[in-house]
Amino acid sequence: MSGKSRRPKISLRSGWTTGACATAAAKGAAEALWSGMFPESVKISLPGGQEPEFKLESCRSGDGWAEAGVIKDAGDDPDVTHGALIVARVESFGKGISFAAGEGVGTVTRPGLPIAVGEPAINPVPREMMESAVDAVARSYDTTANVRITIIVPGGRQLAERTWNPRLGILGGISILGTTGIVRPYSCSAWIASIHRGIDVARASGLDHVAGCTGQTSGRVVQRHYGLPDHAMLDMGDFSGGLLKYLKRHPLPWLTIGGGIAKITKLSQGASDLHSSRSQVDFKALSRRSIEIGLPDVSKANTVLEAVEIAGNDLAQAIAGDARSRLIRMLQGRVSRIDVIVVNRTGQIVGHAEER
Repeated sequence: MSGKSRRPKISLRSGWTTGACATAAAKGAAEALWSGMFPESVKISLPGGQEPEFKLESCRSGDGWAEAGVIKDAGDDPDVTHGALIVARVESFGKGISFAAGEGVGTVTRPGLPIAVGEPAINPVPREMMESAVDAVARSYDTTANVRITIIVPGGRQLAERTWNPRLGILGGISILGTTGIVRPYSCSAWIASIHRGIDVARASGLDHVAGCTGQTSGRVVQRHYGLPDHAMLDMGDFSGGLLKYLKRHPLPWLTIGGGIAKITKLSQGASDLHSSRSQVDFKALSRRSIEIGLPDVSKANTVLEAVEIAGNDLAQAIAGDARSRLIRMLQGRVSRIDVIVVNRTGQIVGHAEER
């Protein structure tokens, strides 16, 4: 893409998290459960004080239950759940408010996440929002909210295959997420949060080796090279800084970083965000490095790949070594074993810096 960002240069529209949509759906269903009628729309309160209004869809009710849906609008963010129907069924059940995973909502099967193993993958803030909204409706009808809230997302199982959920041990569907209720377009916060949860799961599972990789090709190569399980693989993408800062505070014994030659070069030169629009390779420094180790001058190269074609894989090996040295300095002894694997576009390892 000629080094240009995909982010549009126009004002972008924010959207709503699955947690906000589930809260609106639960509130609408609760209204119908205790009044016998569904409102056309409901207004909810977000943690930041905003009060958005949501139109209700697919409203149904029966003896002791009611359910309503809200169509997820992620604004201009390329969210995989944009357009999904988020349904909440509220039914009389037990004491207090409990939660269940319906069709398309995952169940937690590994420790390390903010929700216990065996629980529906509905994160703490969305739970709090739903509890508050449903309890307020109950009090308005002079009753007590002794209900079970089941969240349903038709097609959610298929959507989850495009998320981190299978790797994190969240099986059967998507998660109901959000800490603010608002989706910020092209925000990196959700991706970085997924990296953090991946580290949490790896630690709770007792793993001693994780790999942060910049893409699918390097991820497959590193996983195959070491025989790592899926939940040891951290889809780092461009966010090396987000991974390393969190790992410094929550260490594991062994870290492998894998990636293509250009991104690992930027990492070796000090970049924390490896996206083409937010960091660039210093080709003068790369050329000096090549000459320093007795390799050809690569100052005429237009890309790092071309530089390696000129100088050979010894340059890729030097880049891997420089990246490893930088990681050792950044992590300050918090991770005892660190290695870096550089792969080319065909999935061959062209550089591997490791402890000897």
